[in-house]
Amino acid sequence: MASPINALKPTFEISKVIQPFYTGGKICLDKDSHFLVTTLGEDVLVIDYETGDELTRIEGDGETVTTLALNPQATLLAICSRSQTMRIYSLSCTTKTPITPASVTYTLLRSVKAHAAPVHVAEADSTGTLLATGGTEGLVKVWDMKGGFVTHNFRGHGGVVSALKFYSPTCSDGKTGRAASGWKLASGADDTRVRVWDLLKRSCMAVLESHVSVVRGLDWSEDGGILVSGSRDKVICFWDTKSWKLRNTIPVLEEVETVGFLELGALKGYESKAQIIYAGGQGNSIRLWDSSTGKEITAPPTLAEANYAISDIIYNKTFGTLISIHTDQTLLIHTLTIIPKCLPVFRTLTGNLDEVIDAQYLTPTDSLLALATNSEDIRIVTVTGSFGDVAVLKGHEDIVICLDRDPTGTWLASGGKDNNARIWKIDEANYSYTCYAKFTGHAESIGAISLPRTSCTSPTPKFLLTGSQDRTIKKWDIPSLGTKKAPRAIYTRKGHEKDINAIDVSPDDTLFASASQDKTVKIWSVMEGEVLGVLRGHRRGVWSVRFAPSTLNASIVGGEKGGKVVVTGSADKTVRLWALADYSCLKTFEGHANSVLKTIWIHAGQRVASAGGEGLVKVWDVKSGECVCTLDNHGDRVWVLTQSSKTITETVEENDEVDKIEEDEQGRKEKVPKTTTREQLTLLSGSSDSTLTMWLDTTLKTQLTQSREAAKLVEQEQRLANYIHAADYRSAIVLALSLNHPGRLLALFTSVFTSGVAGASVGAANAPTEETVKAVEKVLTSLDDTQIFTLLTRIRDWNTNAKTAAVAQRVLAAVVKGYPAQRLVALARGRGTGVGSGVGSVLRGIEVYTERHYRRMEELWEESWLVEYTLGEMEEVLASGDL
Repeated sequence: MASPINALKPTFEISKVIQPFYTGGKICLDKDSHFLVTTLGEDVLVIDYETGDELTRIEGDGETVTTLALNPQATLLAICSRSQTMRIYSLSCTTKTPITPASVTYTLLRSVKAHAAPVHVAEADSTGTLLATGGTEGLVKVWDMKGGFVTHNFRGHGGVVSALKFYSPTCSDGKTGRAASGWKLASGADDTRVRVWDLLKRSCMAVLESHVSVVRGLDWSEDGGILVSGSRDKVICFWDTKSWKLRNTIPVLEEVETVGFLELGALKGYESKAQIIYAGGQGNSIRLWDSSTGKEITAPPTLAEANYAISDIIYNKTFGTLISIHTDQTLLIHTLTIIPKCLPVFRTLTGNLDEVIDAQYLTPTDSLLALATNSEDIRIVTVTGSFGDVAVLKGHEDIVICLDRDPTGTWLASGGKDNNARIWKIDEANYSYTCYAKFTGHAESIGAISLPRTSCTSPTPKFLLTGSQDRTIKKWDIPSLGTKKAPRAIYTRKGHEKDINAIDVSPDDTLFASASQDKTVKIWSVMEGEVLGVLRGHRRGVWSVRFAPSTLNASIVGGEKGGKVVVTGSADKTVRLWALADYSCLKTFEGHANSVLKTIWIHAGQRVASAGGEGLVKVWDVKSGECVCTLDNHGDRVWVLTQSSKTITETVEENDEVDKIEEDEQGRKEKVPKTTTREQLTLLSGSSDSTLTMWLDTTLKTQLTQSREAAKLVEQEQRLANYIHAADYRSAIVLALSLNHPGRLLALFTSVFTSGVAGASVGAANAPTEETVKAVEKVLTSLDDTQIFTLLTRIRDWNTNAKTAAVAQRVLAAVVKGYPAQRLVALARGRGTGVGSGVGSVLRGIEVYTERHYRRMEELWEESWLVEYTLGEMEEVLASGDL
C-alpha cells in the first residue's frame, strides 16, 4: 500500500546550503581566531572560523577587491578595489555562546580615494590603529584606520609595492603602543628593493638591496633585531636591523610568496633557541628553517608534482597553527608539529567548489558526502558537522567525472578523465579513506559508473560497471580483501555509437541500463553482457537513466503488461517512463526549459525528481504526470541530484492523541505523548554555480500545520459566532480583526448598524437599539494602533464599493469622532505607532472615494429636486383637469 505522504502535495524547504566563500585574494583572521574575512569576487564575507557560517556579506562597489586589512581586534576593516576606492568599516562582532549564535554587523565609516592607482597590498599594525597601503604607482601611505586620514606619505619605490610589515615596539611596561619608540614600517616592491621607514621621523631609514626579483614577504623578529625578506628570486634574506647589512641568505629553489617568524618554542618536536622561519610559494607546501643556523627543518617539495602554489600564510598564534592559502582556492590548516619532516594537515577548507559534477552520500547513516568538483581530487565533507573537508581522496590524474556508492555506503566508485576507475574503502570510525583498487583498460574518459544495488555477504562489492567515451562498457571483477590480484575486466561490450553518459543497475542486480548521446537507452543482462532491449524515442542525447524501485510495477503508471520501469532524462528537455516488458514509453513529462541532466525516484517510486540545465529541480507525480513541485536555488546547470532517507522518531504534541500508562509504585495513571517513526527524505542538488543545496521534505509537516491552522480557524470562527450571539461586541470585533476576515467583520458591522444583530430582521427582539450602537462605537474608540490600522484598511476596501460604502462611512465616523486629531495625525505619519508609514496611503484612499461618494450624493440631491418639481407640476395639471 502506498505511503500516506504520496497522497499529499510535496513541499520542500532548504535545510543547508554549501556555497563558495573564497575566490582568491587576501584573507584575514582576527587575533582570537573567531572571524575569518575573505574575498568573494566583488564582495567581502565575514564567516565564523569554526562553523563556516556566513555572518555578514559586504557588497562591493562593482570592481574586484584587490586587497583588504582587518585590525587584530576585529573592530575595523579596510577594503580596497580596482576602482582606487578604499572603504573603512566599523565592525560589531559577537562571538558564539551556548545560547546565542555569532553575529557581525558593519557600518561604513569612510570611503576615500586611497591612491592614484589601485592599492595592491594593505597591512594593519598590532595595535589596530594604523593601516599601511601600497599602490601600484609605488607610493606607500600610512593611515589612521579609524579616522580614515593619511598620517604618512612615503615615496621612493620604483614599481608596484608588493609587501608591507609594521614593527610595533613595546614600552617599558611591556605594552605595545604609540608611546613606544622605534616604530618602523618595511616595504618591498617589484623594483627588488626593501625600504625601511621610521614612522616617528617620517623618513627612510635604509634601502636594502640583494634580491633580483619582486619582494613578496616581510617580517620582523620578536626583538626587532632581524628583518627577513622573501622574493620570487627563490632566496630568503636575513637583515641585521642595527647595521642594515645582510646577515644570511637561504636559497630555497622556489619562488617565495610569503615569509614570517614563529614564536619561540611554537614548533613542537624541535628544540631551538632562535625563532623558526616559515615560508611558502611555488612548491605548494610550507617550509621551515632555523633562523640561527639556516638549516631547513622540513623536507623540500618536489616542484614537478606541484600543480598549485601557496599565495599566503596566516600564523594563528591562538591555536598554534599555520593556515596556508593556495591558488586553487583552498585553505590548509597545519599543526606546528614535525612528523617527521613536514607539518601535518588536520583541516582543509575549500573556498570554492568550482563546478559540482557529481555527489554521493556515504556511510550507512549518510553522514558524509563525496563530491566530484571539476578536480582530480574527491572531497569528503560532513552533512552536519564542522567547517571543512573530512578528507581529500587523491589518486586520479585528471578530473573526476562520475561517482557511485554501494548499498552500505562503505564503498565509493569513481571514474575520471584519466581513463581510469577507482574504488575506495570508506571507514568513518577509523578516519580511513583509502583507494582499494584501480581499474585500467578504457581508451578514453569514463563518464558512467555503477556498483551493485544489493548487499552481499562478501566484504567487497560483487562487480563494477563502467562506461566510457570510447563507447564501450566494461564489467570488472573486484579483488577480495587480502589478495594482491589486479582487477580484470570480465567482459567488454561496444555499447553505443556515441559517448555513454550514465549506467544504472536494477534493484535485483540482474539488469543494467546504459544511456548515451546516440539518443538511445539499452537494457543489458548483467551476467552475460547481452543487449535485451533498446529504448528509442528521445530526440537528443540521453543524460540519465534510473531503474524504479522493485515495489513499483509498470501497471501502476499505465503499463498494460506490468514489469520493471525505468526513467530517463534527455537533452530534448523531457523525462520519460519506460516499461521493460515491451520497451515502450509509458509517459512523457514536459516542463523543463533546458536539458534534463539527472533523474531519480523518490517516495517509494511514486514520484520522480529531475534536474535541468536551467537550474531547476522538478518533482513529478508518476500517475498523473504533473509537476507537483519546483525547487529553485541554483543559477546554472544542475548536474547533481541524489537523496538520503533516514528513519526519525517524532513526539506527538500535547493536543494530539496520547496513551495512558500506570506507575508501578503508586498506581497512578499518567498521560504520556505518543512517538511515531517515519522516513525523512532529503534531496541534494549540486550545480555549476559551485553551490550544493539540501532540500528537506516537509510534506507531512506542512500538511499537519495546515490541518492545525484549519482546526484553529474553525474554533475561532465559532468563538466569533458565540461573541456575536452574546452581544460581546468588543471581543467579536477584536477577534474578527485578528482573523483577517473582512467579510465577517463587514457582516458584523452591517448587522449592528442596519438590519440587526447577527442578521435579525428589523423590528425583531434583537434589532439594533441605541444602546447596541453605542456599545459598538465604544469598542471602536478603544483599539490600539495596530487594530486601528487594520480597521482603516478594511474601511478603505469597503469604501470603494457603493453597496458597502454606507457601512464604511458609519464606522469611519465612529473612528474619527472617538479619537483625538493628534493621535490620528501621528498614526498617519507613522510616529511612535509601530505600524510604519502605510497609514497615510490608506487614509488618502479613504479620502478619494469619500469625496466621490459625496459628489454622487450631491448629484442625486440635485436630481431629486428636479423630480420633486416635476411631480409637483404634474399634480397641479391633474388637479386643474379634474376641476
